[in-house]
Amino acid sequence: MSPVLTSSLAFAALVLGGCTTMSRGEYTAQWNPAVPARTLRLDDGTSLRYVRTGQGRPLLLLHTLRTQLDYFEQLVPRLAAGYDVIAVDLPGHGQSDIPKAAYDEPMFRAAIRELVVKLDLQDLTIAGESIGGVLALTLAAELPERVARVVALNPYDYGEEFGGGIRRARHGWIIGLYAIFGPYTIAPKPLLAAVMRGGFHDAQALPASLLDELHRTGLRPGYGRAQYALLKHWRSWEAARSRYAGIRAPVTLVYGSDDWSNGAERERDRSGIPGARYFEIPAAGHFSALEAPATVAGIILADQGGTTP
Repeated sequence: MSPVLTSSLAFAALVLGGCTTMSRGEYTAQWNPAVPARTLRLDDGTSLRYVRTGQGRPLLLLHTLRTQLDYFEQLVPRLAAGYDVIAVDLPGHGQSDIPKAAYDEPMFRAAIRELVVKLDLQDLTIAGESIGGVLALTLAAELPERVARVVALNPYDYGEEFGGGIRRARHGWIIGLYAIFGPYTIAPKPLLAAVMRGGFHDAQALPASLLDELHRTGLRPGYGRAQYALLKHWRSWEAARSRYAGIRAPVTLVYGSDDWSNGAERERDRSGIPGARYFEIPAAGHFSALEAPATVAGIILADQGGTTP
């Protein structure tokens, strides 16, 4: 990248990054007004925000990198009639605390493991997308007595350089700014929009209102530091694959046809998980819960012993 372009982007980030009022969780109340968000404090003092709604066996939803529990705004209403749905902001995301931490896969896994135990979730289905998909798989291996089923959507466990597989997206080069500016990187909405839309088959599937919320959330103090740390530790998500062989719960692997992963990487996961079932969503990218919510809901609601829709 040329010095002129780098300087221009840095200036644009500084100018455009501060033009929005910071989010404090109001957005969630708009799509989920009947159930106020809750917080759970971990033993290290970190608070995690989550919402819980519906009835039935528990279902834990784990979102993608650079999003938050609102990522599932179109999925939660479709699932609440069949499950006790819990959607959580991962540490350093959404309205959860932003601790000084490694932000690697073991750190996220430990936090969500503690949430599962503190909420005493049993006979649990975990459905996660991207890094959430990896966490669903590694948590199943770590908590076999609690996890009954896993739906892993586009698990993010591949890559070649800083940032991991997101570098393969349209406009994924923008992630290189974090390699240059590190924890001081500011992502103005146009750049955030470009990176996010690069994860869709149809770029118009990203709701403008959610993009606004993700941008507002990104203005929180320390948010850029956490995102940089997550991107810096991209190899930890690849290393997590070593845990997949220990999974005993039934697993459904789901990929968008246009996910960033390639065929060999998808097959590597399928063959590395005992008895894994495989499903591909046509005309969908990395963010399938937003691009194909009805299909994803159908897969999650399906009887594990039956035929995936």
